[in-house]
Amino acid sequence: VKATTNNIMELTAAIVALKELREPCKVELTSDSQYLVKGMTEWVNGWVKKGWLTAGRQPVKNRELWETLYRLNQKHKISWKWVRGHSGHPENERCDLLANQAMALL
Repeated sequence: VKATTNNIMELTAAIVALKELREPCKVELTSDSQYLVKGMTEWVNGWVKKGWLTAGRQPVKNRELWETLYRLNQKHKISWKWVRGHSGHPENERCDLLANQAMALL
C-alpha cells in the first residue's frame, strides 16, 4: 500500500504479527514506535471508556486498527516495550533492514 502513513504501518505490523498466534500467548512486543507503545499502554483504555474519543473529544485516528489491537491485547498477555530506533538494538535493526528491503521492491 503506497498511500499510507508510518503510524498505519506500525499498527498494521503489530496486528499482522499478533494474528499469527493461534492460541493465547505471553508476548513481548518490542517497537521503536512510541505511537504504538504509548497507545497500547497509556491511551487505549481511556479511548474505550470515552467511546473512542481522545482527551480533546476528537475521534481517535486509525480507530479500526486500534480496535483490532485492543481485541488482540485482550486475547494475549502482551508486554509492550519501546526501544529507541537506530540505536543498535539487534532485532530493531533487523526489522528496519527488512522494511527498507521490502520498500525497495515497490
